Amino acid sequence: MRWQDQPESDNVEDRRGPAGTRGVGLGLGGIVLVLAVSYLTGANPLTILNMLSGIQDMAPTTEDTQSIPTGPPSDQLGKFASVVLADTERTWRQLLPALGPTYEDPRLVLFTGGVRSACGMTSSAVGPFYCPNDRKVYLDLSFFNEMSQRLGAPGDFAQAYVIAHEVGHHVQNLLGIAEKVNRLQRQVSESEGNALSVRLELQADCFAGVWGHHANRERNLIEPGDFEEGLHAAAAIGDDRLQKMSRGYVQPETWTHGSSQQRATWLRKGLDTGDPQVCDTFSSQQSTGRH
Repeated sequence: MRWQDQPESDNVEDRRGPAGTRGVGLGLGGIVLVLAVSYLTGANPLTILNMLSGIQDMAPTTEDTQSIPTGPPSDQLGKFASVVLADTERTWRQLLPALGPTYEDPRLVLFTGGVRSACGMTSSAVGPFYCPNDRKVYLDLSFFNEMSQRLGAPGDFAQAYVIAHEVGHHVQNLLGIAEKVNRLQRQVSESEGNALSVRLELQADCFAGVWGHHANRERNLIEPGDFEEGLHAAAAIGDDRLQKMSRGYVQPETWTHGSSQQRATWLRKGLDTGDPQVCDTFSSQQSTGRH
């Protein structure tokens, strides 16, 4: 990506360093372990992660939360994240009004190990996430190392895709889609709720592709091979691949993000068209087909 010397976003909170190291930093290896425990015990893996976060959250601390450092990042990777966020802001400020609401910029919080958000105390083990309660994207930049070294998905556009995917969840929040899905999930079975989650995640993948399309066509930020990096990253974090790595077999009814093929397919739709209206995974009959 041609990201150097591009504008950076003002909406970044850098909470890394000593004040940001609280939490259970399990990494991908920890995720695999949690999935293994889930398989052996039958417990929901999110429940196990929440228990770990809760234990950490109860640990005594004398730090005042106001001492957490915030402000624009000064390191290269932090600056890269800030540039990507700024470009997503530019794209969605232009596109979202045609769909209804005016775009409201989210904030990006960079942290290490664990972080307290309006959605609770969360470990890095859950990966990057968006909290609708405070409209912030949370990212431990060490996740990029996990993608490159353990998942085999290196590259700056692969990293940008991760950020743009979480911003996609913010777009869903502004459009009211996330709340509708949450309400429906409370009314259906667990497997049906998982299927709704898959559709939500695939739409965020498609929205990430929409950003990539405009970053390429309008601002020439994309270099040869970048889109292929993103598609490879989407495939690398498919539920089927992660389950195969952790369990040795695939259990489609438990998917919450979609298969490798599904994730790459919907990212490609956004990249090819740049049109958020093609990202209606909820109407598509093939969006959650099991592979």
